[in-house]
Amino acid sequence: MTRFNITLDQSVQMVLFSLENAIGGEILVPKIPSYKIVDLAKSISKNCKIKIIGIRPGEKIHEEMVTESDSFSTIDIGKYYIILPTDKKKFISHYNKKFKTRNVDKGFKYNSGLNDVFLTKDKIRKLIKENVDKNFKPF
Repeated sequence: MTRFNITLDQSVQMVLFSLENAIGGEILVPKIPSYKIVDLAKSISKNCKIKIIGIRPGEKIHEEMVTESDSFSTIDIGKYYIILPTDKKKFISHYNKKFKTRNVDKGFKYNSGLNDVFLTKDKIRKLIKENVDKNFKPF
């Protein structure tokens, strides 16, 4: 299983970016790293026993922020993907004036399992220490 990782600071930066740049009605999707759930467990305790129990009802193997069907109305502006509403022309014009945009390929999907950027166990430990527990002692 995999998940996306976003820090509080990245979340705030995205909100500020949205307030400054969004028209309203579009969906901004940040390009953020993924991690494997097993790596998270091993980052917290090197001696942890991992028992694979399977997927629980409602649980996903990977998070998906841009679905394949969204690819027909999604643009890439660098730091973010933007899923456009039905009235795409106005939005494309707006974003083309501010950013170098490109359409994503038809059939594209952005999910935590297919992501190009994965956190290493060392990076996960560093994020835990910086963002969760200042007293966390990586082994």
